[in-house]
Amino acid sequence: MALGLIAGTVAGPVLATGTPVDGATRPVVRPTVPFTQIRPAARPQEAPLPQIQVAASNVRFKQWIKAFRGRALARGISGNVFDRAFRGVKYDPEIIAKDRNQSEFTKQIWDYLDSAASPVRVKNGQAALRKYGRTLDRIEARYGVDKEVVAAIWGLESAYGAHRGDVDIIQALATLAFDGRRGKFFEAQLIAALKIIQSGDVPPRKMKGSWAGAMGHTQFIPTSYLAYAQDFNGDGKRDIWSNDPTDALASTASYLAKFGWQKGQPWGVEVVLPKGFNFGLANRKILKTPSEWGALGVRAASGKPVPNYGRASILLPAGSAGAAFMIFNNFSVIEKYNKADAYVIGVGHLSDRLAGGPPIKASWPRGYAPLSFRQKKEMQRRLIRKGFDLEKVDGIIGPNTINAIRAFQQSVGVTPDGYPSQDLLKLLKQR
Repeated sequence: MALGLIAGTVAGPVLATGTPVDGATRPVVRPTVPFTQIRPAARPQEAPLPQIQVAASNVRFKQWIKAFRGRALARGISGNVFDRAFRGVKYDPEIIAKDRNQSEFTKQIWDYLDSAASPVRVKNGQAALRKYGRTLDRIEARYGVDKEVVAAIWGLESAYGAHRGDVDIIQALATLAFDGRRGKFFEAQLIAALKIIQSGDVPPRKMKGSWAGAMGHTQFIPTSYLAYAQDFNGDGKRDIWSNDPTDALASTASYLAKFGWQKGQPWGVEVVLPKGFNFGLANRKILKTPSEWGALGVRAASGKPVPNYGRASILLPAGSAGAAFMIFNNFSVIEKYNKADAYVIGVGHLSDRLAGGPPIKASWPRGYAPLSFRQKKEMQRRLIRKGFDLEKVDGIIGPNTINAIRAFQQSVGVTPDGYPSQDLLKLLKQR
């Protein structure tokens, strides 16, 4: 479960629009739209590093390995395990190219959800539920996590095991740790990967995954594997890499359970907001019971009152022009797997579809022209110049930027939905 890194996973969304979030299994910042595409890729025109530069990096990489060996042994890794794990490992410039170029390609939330809960993914997920039904029933009974949610994470992370990644994890993590841009984080993952090998769960060259270090059917990063992986089939190994997904699915359920999953509570419910709704109430910090929201005119998309699943907030992932959701505690639990709203909604909606639920009813603003990374930074600069509270200009549309957008929108008398649009940028330029 944890999922991958800032870069994300093999088949799951890559929502790395900012700095790592401490404590998240996959350290990613929750963005609004636009956000990074489903799978990381280098820029189309990205030129390979010159051979002379690669050769020089390899020399320094070998020196780094020698120094790192001492640090690893001091952390309890045996010399024999270290030497086996690093046999044949080389500096991989392709890993660095992918790490450098994650944030350039964007996909709107509606496009992402079209893929996340596509007819093919729903069909394949229902087939997986039938094939592994007894196993998933046992996992649900043991950990109290709805099997459709476990299956949905499996579907988004590796397309139900079809795309688990074939990158050598030791080589990838060593390259990223050596590179130094996020060296401390990746070195911690590398130590954890060596501990996994030392435990006997997997031999070095069978430890495969994504270029960013996420592994197996549900794409754990090594530190999360050590903390949460399960040997559910009782063979003495926590094997998330094999064709049998049992241990990986149980590990995912275990992870969600330990973060407080409430069985039977939805992640969220699509709702319809009344005319004149105060969009300032669409804030994660504002929690009300469904009946309290109902008193304000909020109803399920079905037209019925939302049952009392506990306190909830209202989420507008595409602003006032898109779908609205009443989200509950289980939304926050899925966030521990990946902080991006789009990912959580993708998992939740796919799980609903796997259980026989309907598609999202509301329309999306599909004609929306997204802000480029440069325009997002310009928007932030203009907000700061106008006195709205923002710590920095980084092009990341996180909670602070959303709050600043809302404050500006309220000041000029437009709907305060916090949505970073071309219209918003025009308003900032005009006022």
